[in-house]
Amino acid sequence: MKNFSGNALFLDRADINTDEIIPAKYLTENSKEALAPFLLEDLKLEDFTPGESTRDVAVIVARENFGCGSSREHAPWALEVNAINLVLAPSFARIFRQNMFNCGMMAVELPPDTIDRLFDRFAGRLTTVTTNFDKATLIISAEKDSETIPFAISSFDRALVEAGGWVDYADQNY
Repeated sequence: MKNFSGNALFLDRADINTDEIIPAKYLTENSKEALAPFLLEDLKLEDFTPGESTRDVAVIVARENFGCGSSREHAPWALEVNAINLVLAPSFARIFRQNMFNCGMMAVELPPDTIDRLFDRFAGRLTTVTTNFDKATLIISAEKDSETIPFAISSFDRALVEAGGWVDYADQNY
């Protein structure tokens, strides 16, 4: 199972689309690893520098409708090869969300007021997220400040994550 804990990057914008996650001009690359340097290359946000802002990050916290736009597996792949296996947001584009779980990663929906609170309390600080998969909780912390938040995923998505993604799940079950 992948790692779902580490430093968090707060992206304070709704509707971050798959073209911003990985620009279409890189979709001809023939390996996931080739996508790594181009993660979020076209994302325009204040205080965000592609390549630099994602260094040593394992979790993204964003606003609603993360992963909208074109339906492509390349967006989760670009996150995965940069060791970002967890995205927290109030909502996700349906296909992006399922592609995350199909890759053994997690797109966890949290209530909008919870995401707002996390931004207010932790954005702009060195923040870590610790995922307890068995207890379905997230511990968000910065210095001595922390908050524990429960999360829910379906039993099938849980099985995909535990297996390491759809291909491994199918190998184990069919």
